[in-house]
Amino acid sequence: MSFSRVICISGLAFASAQQPGSLKAEAHPKLSVSTCTSSGGCTSQDKEVVIDQNWRWIHKAGQPTNCYKGNKWDESICPDPKTCAANCEVGAASTEYTSTYGVTATGNELKLGFVTQGPYSKNVGSRNYLMDDESHYYMFKLKNKEFTFDVDVSNLPCGLNGALYFVQMDPDGGMSKYPGNKAGAKYGTGYCDAQCPHDIKFIDGEANTKDWKPNPKDKSGTMGTGHYGACCNEMDIWEANARSQAYTPHPCTDMVGVHRCEGSDCGDNDKGERYKGRCDKDGCDFASWRMGNRKFYGKGSEFTVDTTKKSSP
Repeated sequence: MSFSRVICISGLAFASAQQPGSLKAEAHPKLSVSTCTSSGGCTSQDKEVVIDQNWRWIHKAGQPTNCYKGNKWDESICPDPKTCAANCEVGAASTEYTSTYGVTATGNELKLGFVTQGPYSKNVGSRNYLMDDESHYYMFKLKNKEFTFDVDVSNLPCGLNGALYFVQMDPDGGMSKYPGNKAGAKYGTGYCDAQCPHDIKFIDGEANTKDWKPNPKDKSGTMGTGHYGACCNEMDIWEANARSQAYTPHPCTDMVGVHRCEGSDCGDNDKGERYKGRCDKDGCDFASWRMGNRKFYGKGSEFTVDTTKKSSP
């Protein structure tokens, strides 16, 4: 579960816009979090979570017609990035959070299913953000503070990566800075990270249709990559499964908030330019096993952190 953190992006007003879903009402799962002080104890706050736009149905405005079908954009609806944003909506979700995406919130517990067979298709994974209200991401300000969470990785095997991290997204998902984005944080827009991903379907309120290529490794047949990437500073608090874990900062150079990159600026791996981009894709990680402590984290009572249990003594 990735939590947004800070700042903004800029742009000009267009007649086109990345539209919010109109075929049904968006309903975020509710999740409570606590703020604690040494003198006042802990106070529970009722918040909510939203799923990222990339997992959502992209359909023609006001119609149940796919703008993105399989792993391709419909060129009759999306001939160029701005027209596509004007013609298409980021589909709303309510009961789909659980039935389609495998996302369930109860009290202060959030469960994320890896593979969920929905009524129309099979969904793999999800990326979710904590909200401050229905239209703004929660902005964590952690200087001189402590951030804690409990997690159950007992059913998360090798080969899978559970992740909780901060990225420097806009509080409103870029809605105020890019009038081309009418969907905003309420529909999970504005994602970025230090890998400068090219698979983001909408960046800065425009569709990432230019040079879109289907991903041949994606067995679900829904993903691809476009010309632009979305970069920003990233702090990985927890990347782990039942066998291993890492804690990793990924800073970027001369960058505050979301940066739409292209060319060498992105540091693309497939072009051999990983270390030419503006973000540190490797990061400076701390992983207990790699640092030499082979008995700190793992499955079984011999480990300090026994991942077969929700918490360890």
